[in-house]
Amino acid sequence: MSVTGSLNHIDISVGYPDRSIPFYAAFLEALGYRRRDIDDPQWSGPSPRRATWSIALPEGAFAIELRPARLESRDRAYDRYAPGPHHMAFSAADRAAVQRVHDAVCAIGATVLDPPTDYSGRHGYSNGYFAFFVADPDGQKLEVAHVPRDLP
Repeated sequence: MSVTGSLNHIDISVGYPDRSIPFYAAFLEALGYRRRDIDDPQWSGPSPRRATWSIALPEGAFAIELRPARLESRDRAYDRYAPGPHHMAFSAADRAAVQRVHDAVCAIGATVLDPPTDYSGRHGYSNGYFAFFVADPDGQKLEVAHVPRDLP
């Protein structure tokens, strides 16, 4: 079935690819994304400046690409309360997947904003909502959430 309107890819500008690529490798690969092997000097070698991961979805592949920010803005921390995305939330099949991603980013010393927590009963969250929040090296807030679909 053809789907219109779903996301196809996201490009994320990062201040320092050498610190962001290892973070996103741990984060995305724990979610099941695979890093693309792109035969281009920007994506390969000992110090790539760009990286792309993708995951197969029923409607096609979804990709996330990192690219270097402009030099004059590379040290500016992400402000999730400025215009633009507040945070990105990734789906997890179950609570174990949330924990697996949490453990992967902890293993590389990432900044966990909120550890895996059951948010059931809290305002704005459905019953069984289980998630954790982490900051990427530039301060972008990311979430991994398991939201049971069979609950009312």
